[in-house]
Amino acid sequence: MMQVHDHWQGIDASARGTSCALGNFDGVHLGHRAVIDMARSHGPLGIITFEPHPRQVFAPDSAPFRLMNAEARANRLAKLGVKHLFQLPFDKQLATLGPEAFVRDILADGLGIRHVVIGADFCFGKGRAGTAADLQALGQKHGFETTIAPLVANDGTAISSTAIRTALTDGRPRDAAAMLGHWHRIEGEVIHGEKRGRELGYPTANMSVAGLHLPRHGVYAVKVDVLTGPNKGSYNGAASLGVRPMFGVNQPNLETFLFDFKGDLYGQHLSIAFVEYLRPELKFDGLPALIAQMEADCQQARQILTAL
Repeated sequence: MMQVHDHWQGIDASARGTSCALGNFDGVHLGHRAVIDMARSHGPLGIITFEPHPRQVFAPDSAPFRLMNAEARANRLAKLGVKHLFQLPFDKQLATLGPEAFVRDILADGLGIRHVVIGADFCFGKGRAGTAADLQALGQKHGFETTIAPLVANDGTAISSTAIRTALTDGRPRDAAAMLGHWHRIEGEVIHGEKRGRELGYPTANMSVAGLHLPRHGVYAVKVDVLTGPNKGSYNGAASLGVRPMFGVNQPNLETFLFDFKGDLYGQHLSIAFVEYLRPELKFDGLPALIAQMEADCQQARQILTAL
């Protein structure tokens, strides 16, 4: 089982001596996987990342950009066999560390790593002053080895979180999945909504999408993993992502209808995988038209998911 460490001081001896992949790992895409797989061969596998994402500290008013929240990232990394996740709290104090102080105080003295693997475009330290080559030299000075992984391409194009965001914004979840190596997922707790779906005959699990870069608003065929509670398991479903234009002005959220499911999901954690974009959000001329469209959406989603 993966151990999560939210600090870098006072690390237990059993967590030292790891071979770590270092980066933000937003999306845990195929490029990240290549870095992680290189680290795997040098000792107990660890990941060093940051929470919150450094961009949230330096540009707190910027538009949401994250593909994954911390929960989803940790769940994905655990599936890859990571033994130790060092989720370092990124704050102004850490941001002021220069490249050598970061290597000495955090990587060497704090975490006691044996080996680190980074992407070729990795930068670190105050003002992003340190390069991959700098980390290689500083690591040798402070007692660990560094491997620089080449960038991974897909059909000649470098795989990046930016390219994945673009695919999702365009409503192309399968293209995003080709770069990710897995379905794009939104994970989190089921919260209470206005319960309109229940009144319409389609009870939905409502989830917040705050802080995330959102796929194109609309209706999707989805696969659903219920991660906690008595109904743990995998289901198919249809999900609506957006602002619900039939019912006024609302904050974006995710509402998922699980096929052939009965039970209470409030407070449980779900993982929603976006498989195929079905249609944009629409404003209908009354509830009967909306219900008819929801029935058609579910039928289309069933056909798509059955064919996988």
